[in-house]
Amino acid sequence: MALEMFTGALVSTFVQKTIDTLASRYVDIFRARKRNKKQLSDLQMKLLSIDVVAFDAEQKQFTDPRVRDWLLRAKDVVFDAEDLLEEIDYELFKTQVEAESQSATNKVWNSLKSSFVTFFENEIESRMEQVIEDLEDLATQSDLLGLKKASGVGFGSGSSSRLTYTSLPNESVIYGRDEDREFVFNWLTSDTHNNLSILSIVGMGGLGKTSLAQHVFNDPRIEGKFDIKAWVSVLQEFDVLNVSRAILDTITGSTELSIQQEVVQRKLKEKLTGKKFLLVLHDNWNENQSKWEQVQKALGFGAQGSRLLVTTRSQNVAIAMRSEKHLLEVLRKDYCWDLFAKHAFQSVNPQPDPEFMEIGKKIVEKCNGLPLALKTMGSLLHNKSSFWEWESIMKSEIWDFSENESDILPALRLSYLHLPSHLKKCFAFCALFPKGFKIDKECLIQLWLAENFLECPLQRRSPKEVGEHYFNDLLSWSFFQESGKEEPKHFIMHDLLNDLAKFVCEDICIRLGVDEPKGIPKTSRHFSFPTIGIVHFDGFGSLVDTQKLHTFMQTDRRMYNSFFCLWHCKLSIDDLFSKFKFIRVLSLSHCGNLTEVPKSIGNLKHLRSLDLSFTDIEKLPDSISLLYKLQILKLNNCRRLMELASYLHQLDNLRCLEFINTKVKIVPANVGKLKNLQILMSSFYVEKSKEFNIQQLGELNLNGSLTIHELQNIENPSHALEGDLKNKPHLVELQLEWNIRSSSSGDSTKAGDVIENLRPSKHLKKLSVRNYVGKQLPNWLLDNLLLNLVSLALMNCKRCQRFPPLGLLPFLKKLEISGFDEIVRIDCDFHGNNSSSFKSLETLMFSFLRQWEKWECQALTGAFPCLRELSVRNCPKLKGQLPEQVVHLERLEIDECQELEGSAPKALDLELHDCGKLQLEWATVRRLTMGGHNTLDHLRESISDDYVSRCTFPLDFFQTVTTLKLSRFGNLQMISQGLIHTHLQHLEIIRCHKLESLPANMHMLLPSLRSLCIEYCPRLELFPDYGGFPSNLKNLKIRKCSRLVGSLKGALGDNPCLESLCIGEVDAECFPEEGLLPLSLTSLTIFDCQNVKKLDYKGLYQLSSLRSLTLFHCLNLQHLPEEGLSKSISYLEIRNCPLLEQRYQKEGGEDWKKIAHIQYVFILK
Repeated sequence: MALEMFTGALVSTFVQKTIDTLASRYVDIFRARKRNKKQLSDLQMKLLSIDVVAFDAEQKQFTDPRVRDWLLRAKDVVFDAEDLLEEIDYELFKTQVEAESQSATNKVWNSLKSSFVTFFENEIESRMEQVIEDLEDLATQSDLLGLKKASGVGFGSGSSSRLTYTSLPNESVIYGRDEDREFVFNWLTSDTHNNLSILSIVGMGGLGKTSLAQHVFNDPRIEGKFDIKAWVSVLQEFDVLNVSRAILDTITGSTELSIQQEVVQRKLKEKLTGKKFLLVLHDNWNENQSKWEQVQKALGFGAQGSRLLVTTRSQNVAIAMRSEKHLLEVLRKDYCWDLFAKHAFQSVNPQPDPEFMEIGKKIVEKCNGLPLALKTMGSLLHNKSSFWEWESIMKSEIWDFSENESDILPALRLSYLHLPSHLKKCFAFCALFPKGFKIDKECLIQLWLAENFLECPLQRRSPKEVGEHYFNDLLSWSFFQESGKEEPKHFIMHDLLNDLAKFVCEDICIRLGVDEPKGIPKTSRHFSFPTIGIVHFDGFGSLVDTQKLHTFMQTDRRMYNSFFCLWHCKLSIDDLFSKFKFIRVLSLSHCGNLTEVPKSIGNLKHLRSLDLSFTDIEKLPDSISLLYKLQILKLNNCRRLMELASYLHQLDNLRCLEFINTKVKIVPANVGKLKNLQILMSSFYVEKSKEFNIQQLGELNLNGSLTIHELQNIENPSHALEGDLKNKPHLVELQLEWNIRSSSSGDSTKAGDVIENLRPSKHLKKLSVRNYVGKQLPNWLLDNLLLNLVSLALMNCKRCQRFPPLGLLPFLKKLEISGFDEIVRIDCDFHGNNSSSFKSLETLMFSFLRQWEKWECQALTGAFPCLRELSVRNCPKLKGQLPEQVVHLERLEIDECQELEGSAPKALDLELHDCGKLQLEWATVRRLTMGGHNTLDHLRESISDDYVSRCTFPLDFFQTVTTLKLSRFGNLQMISQGLIHTHLQHLEIIRCHKLESLPANMHMLLPSLRSLCIEYCPRLELFPDYGGFPSNLKNLKIRKCSRLVGSLKGALGDNPCLESLCIGEVDAECFPEEGLLPLSLTSLTIFDCQNVKKLDYKGLYQLSSLRSLTLFHCLNLQHLPEEGLSKSISYLEIRNCPLLEQRYQKEGGEDWKKIAHIQYVFILK
């Protein structure tokens, strides 16, 4: 039967192709058995009978529950048919493989065919009859429901509305929200005495709350006004631990694995204490005030002026948070048209046809001022070129359905109905992901591939190309949107679109913990569970028919996350495998108790995607070779994995093999013969043995990033040529590395020949060369053959005598050069003799060029137009000055460059250690780090002030600095100040051994100081007439400053704001002295105090606000105060204090009763 007889609404391309393939093969296998051939023909016709009415059912499901039930039942039966055909297809393929492996004679082939016929009679015939019977029932029911056959023309068919890819609309423009934007901006920047102010943006779904918050969050006018900015999407099920952990993770950029709420909140408090922050809680549904108050505890420790911006659909959320409210209204009519027209016409025709404009304005009215509806409808109509298509959408009955009938906006329903069938499946599958989930484009396309959603007619394009086309189509229709510029490959779905996806496949896609209240139906095919909040997976219960499942995967906040939460499977992995029969996608990534893959993995014969990343497996069983359908195998970060299965080359369908950050050193023989296989591996170690030779790379289709180690082991440079790196266009990051200890001085010529033959593809974006022992860099760098490079690192190439013309690389953004012992001059050859050299470069770093004397750059007036960061370190002979044309840097670092002189570029962030006699512009500096033996002398010369002592740091000359760090000044004795400094918020003084005093009257002259850290300043003390610390100081850390600690009494007692004190390496045996610590203290940490033997009760008992006490590495501390600890303390952590550990254990500790009243107690070795 021709494929085009099916509409594709229900019956996939896979089913169509498989039926046609089986029909041709049945002739040979069944010969005279007409019954089997008729059975297949009946299945084909019955599938067609329900497929042709599916489009009508798709439209009516939103208003008629009976049609919705019929459609879900129809999908289930089609899945059954597909599973049946999958099983037949697998057995036929297995028969063919066995025949080929045995070089089958006619006798053997007949025997194998006979075996297949027996399998068919025993396993397939009765089930096929049942499917045909179910399809007949559905066809009868469709007549009773009045479902109409598709006419072959209209919405939703793959042929009638092919999509044209358009780029994502420019999100820099937000329509009709100028007043709202200014209101929120003014609120963010207004003066306040509160530590934390909260504003809730309230409005219905699709109104643009997220867009408004994003535009304000990224407004350049608030740049630099907050120490910390963080955006957190809140799960609909509000959990105090998970929300606190999400905020902490976002701030730190890593993942906190603790399941103890108090530990997470303590760490969050430490990160926020004294810091002015802007936090956005996106899509908050929580109306429970007590839950919010628990989260808010840690947020209250931020600096004055911290802000919390919330987006929510419910005014009750704002009430629970005691926040201010800003109600978002629908867009005005003129803005509605602007937004719709932008997406519908997209500047293709600046003057649209008047007829289209007339219909468009009627459609705009039906969108009721909702930006999401306007954007989605505009994107839909952009792909409709005929007038009658616009008119039919405008007249659609769906506009007349009330939203309450399905909770889905009519505009979104229409957009879904007008998707081609292949895109409907791909979109609906996303119901498996929670709201706010960050989708990785490549990972999602791989899932679509494994689920048979990608149609590849006549193999004109690869499945990956088809998947990208599908994804871009959904993106252009606004079903996806970019997560943010900082994550270009990650996307999200609007919550209302997530609801739509869930509606159209409610019984098919199940999320554990979300869909349970409705009861999990046994028609489920795709199953996911969150690792946030579910540490242990203990089974499916009785509501899931696991034999029918196609998908089993876990979800976190994003699709691919190296900091995924670990989870444990309470079932044995063998038992888990036994529950699956038709599983296609299986992810056990981050499963903490997976140490061995059972042989039963070979029974999952329909498996197409297997992810075992971040587990402790050491090898794969050979039975994996039975997974003939396997297309994707992921083993990333399996750090104990030593080897891959030797039979991987038998998996003809394998398309993607990933084993990044493992101990695997060798790819099994013949794997490179799999024509469609793409490999991602992080490392390849060259050895002198044949099996580890560089030549092995030649037959591999490498993707992503690769480091080639031990290149000195290549004995014949021609072998490097056989690695064929230049013909690997998908390898975009490459690191070439020699082992210097294994390279003799005679290796220079050979190394040069080797690197010449390792020329990468012109598509390479990142290159690193390390420990190269040749005298000249390769010609492919000298000749600028890698024009697409964006990052280049040349490290420890000690014998190289000159640089290539790197300034001619048009897209190079980051350049790092280190360890070139032969370089004396850098001249115009480096820049490429071009006035516009390094036109894209943003970061330039030089270090350890010990013979470098001169940088000839003065003639290049147009160079470095985009430079943001310049670092020059450990270049002791470099003379002269830095490029004058470089202006307004974000960061400038000069370290151990004593011979420099002349003017330096302006920078917001300066790090200076022994920087010569550079003339610096101080007026623009916001963050300053200084140190070194001669820096003070040069500073004195730089500011041309004879009254400044060689032993004094003149703080008055740095009025714009907000963060100051003084480190390792050999002769610094005092910090002078006579003027009020209103900007300085953070001050660190470390290892200034001669420093004797802090600024006089600093309590008045530094009113904005929030945090102060002083370490290893043994002579420093507070003098009585200095007035103590600033009154707004919140955080103080003191380490190894015995005189300072001795002079603290009285200096802290009157401080009303000091909340956190961290003190270490004090000399006293009893600490703290009575009256030493301020009453405002809420957190006290005592660390590395080897002399302290006991804590003074009188010094602690008056601290009525103290909530947290941490004792760390106090080896001789014998006991806590005999009288016990303050009742106000709710958190006690004792870590690496051996004399306390047993004494205060809950089980058997003799003094446990003295701390039993404390809510959270952690005693750690």
